[in-house]
Amino acid sequence: MRWDQMRESSNVEDQTGRSGAGLGRLSLGGVAVVVVIGLLLGKSPLEILGMVAQQQVHAPAAAPNAASQDPTAKQMVRHILGDTEATWQQIFAARGGQYQEPKLVYFSGAVQSACGSASAAMGPFYCPADQKVYIDLAFFQELSQRYAAPGDFAQAYVIAHEVGHHVQNLLGVSAQVHARQQQLSKTAANQLSVRLELQADCLAGVWGHSAAQRGLLDPNDLDEALQAANAIGDDTLQHSAGRAVVPDAFTHGTSAQRMTWFRRGMQAGDLNHCNTFDPQVIL
Repeated sequence: MRWDQMRESSNVEDQTGRSGAGLGRLSLGGVAVVVVIGLLLGKSPLEILGMVAQQQVHAPAAAPNAASQDPTAKQMVRHILGDTEATWQQIFAARGGQYQEPKLVYFSGAVQSACGSASAAMGPFYCPADQKVYIDLAFFQELSQRYAAPGDFAQAYVIAHEVGHHVQNLLGVSAQVHARQQQLSKTAANQLSVRLELQADCLAGVWGHSAAQRGLLDPNDLDEALQAANAIGDDTLQHSAGRAVVPDAFTHGTSAQRMTWFRRGMQAGDLNHCNTFDPQVIL
């Protein structure tokens, strides 16, 4: 990926040198264990993470991971973010709207967001309350080394997915989904969450299509992104914890679903092809 030819965003905040209220960082394998524990206890993974955070609140903050301080990685993220801005500005303008650019926050270990305290164990995330994407760059190192999903476009997919959540927020999709979830059972609410996440994967693909059309991608880039999508599917994460796969607990989609919807966005380059909420769409 020719990220150095992409425009650089100025919408970045670097909080890697700050304490995150003592929250520790779990590996992706640790996240999988948290998911399984939540299933066994009948609690959501986020609730379990919150309990861990409360237990660690008085622990001394660890020094930032070297991967979180990598200047090249930070520069790459700024360029990828800038390119998503250019792409979505154009798409929104064509629809008669105006794209409001999100902020991106680098952090190490833990961070305070408008959505509350968050550990890096949660992975990169988007907070609609402050319209910011949060990322501990050490996530990329683990994605590459432990889950065999290396490459700059694999990392770009992760960023573009979180930006996809921002697009959903601007379009009102996120608010509609969250309102509906309050009226549903846990299983049904999880199914809506899967559709929301898969749509964000598709929107990430829409950006990828734009980058490809402008000659910014290399031949193997799509494979890098698909490998990343495969690595963070719900079934893959549950299986990596050595437990039975529990579809009713999925919140992001299977590896196959995540790859399918990212590829769909890449091929179509049109957000109208990303309607995962269409009743006729079988995931």
